[in-house]
Amino acid sequence: MTKKNLCVLFGGCSSEHEVSCVSAATVVKALDKDKYDITLIGITKEGHWLYTDSVEKIEDGSWKKSNVRAVISPDTDHKIILSSNGNLIEERKIDVAFPVLHGLWGEDGTIQGLFEMAHLPYVGCGHLSSAVTMDKFFTKVIADSCGVAQAKYTAVKKYQLKNMDKVVERVESEREYPVFIKPSNAGSSTGVTKAHNREELINGLYKAAEIDAKILVEETITGREIECAVYGHDDNVFATGVGEILAAAEFYDYDAKYNNAESKTVLDPDIPAEKLEEIQKMAIKIFKACDGFGFSRVDFFLEKDTDRVVFNEINTIPGHTAISMYPMLMKRAGHEMKDYLEGLIEMAFERHE
Repeated sequence: MTKKNLCVLFGGCSSEHEVSCVSAATVVKALDKDKYDITLIGITKEGHWLYTDSVEKIEDGSWKKSNVRAVISPDTDHKIILSSNGNLIEERKIDVAFPVLHGLWGEDGTIQGLFEMAHLPYVGCGHLSSAVTMDKFFTKVIADSCGVAQAKYTAVKKYQLKNMDKVVERVESEREYPVFIKPSNAGSSTGVTKAHNREELINGLYKAAEIDAKILVEETITGREIECAVYGHDDNVFATGVGEILAAAEFYDYDAKYNNAESKTVLDPDIPAEKLEEIQKMAIKIFKACDGFGFSRVDFFLEKDTDRVVFNEINTIPGHTAISMYPMLMKRAGHEMKDYLEGLIEMAFERHE
């Protein structure tokens, strides 16, 4: 059997750089080495593309010391160019790319556009769906268009903060405290704050503006945080059972996700059967509405007292860390990581045909 030449990309310039490295190591370890000849390219926070030769170097961080630069050519000949000190070392053939990148410049359609320019098969959502799902504002526009219930929101642009009094007046006329303030483009809850009063609102707006020029101020939905895994493409899409997040903090921010051992995930939480079915149907609906392909994790709230299902967000390159919900949900549904990763790679070739 001829091995496929697979390139796994990880790291990246986003605030989720470290999470991406952990996810990539997990993915690479799960792949069948008899089927794939794997080339590893790490992208530093500064945007340098480096070749590394082992998953162990991803795990201990020593890949960042590599002196071998790596470039994926946009030429349709599908080559990775490796060089050191400007001198060519090697050109490697590549059949398919697997971006294990989270956040901006990896999950937002930018690198997917490079792959498409090169006519290179790649895993996951296309450049358009990656872009619109990374941008919370446009995701909300799509959710509104297909009748999916979600938190009410007020959109704010960074340039409008020059007249903060006017922005605050508009927000307070449309929303009641407490509110969540979110950069439109970010991941792992980076830059998200909760405001209980005007002072916290102003501080939260400035903090979000450090990350993105578009900001959302959302009503607070009090309820259980529920996540669902979606897998497949076109009419061959399924949703798994659900998991519940028990956040150790007031909300599931970056620190609560990755640094607080008190945060927990629960598989198959006690949810009425009809609500589980509603979540699964809504997850597939929003995945398809956003032109999803391959895999995504879709997050919801189950509102306290009403049990109303409220869409929160969709992530097109789900994390694969030890606490990540996507692989746990897929395994619970009977799909081992090795098998569904191989399925994702095969889908990449199918889309390219």
